[in-house]
Amino acid sequence: MTLDEYYIVYPDGETQELDAPLRIDDLVDLNGRPLHPPLPTARMIAYRVSRVIIKEERGIRAALHYVELVPASELMGLT
Repeated sequence: MTLDEYYIVYPDGETQELDAPLRIDDLVDLNGRPLHPPLPTARMIAYRVSRVIIKEERGIRAALHYVELVPASELMGLT
């Protein structure tokens, strides 16, 4: 039996567990929840999933979702 675990890894190296997996280029808020355009405002902190690494050991498969900060200028195009 294999357990799946999902984590978000912020640019500063901090990690947080997620409820569900993310895909590359997904936009997420500060808490790792997916954002869907159109965004309510461009004045928010948003991250984009830049890479996903899967690590497996002893019945646990952990997906690490690395994110990068999205600049406000790019968010303005999504409002």
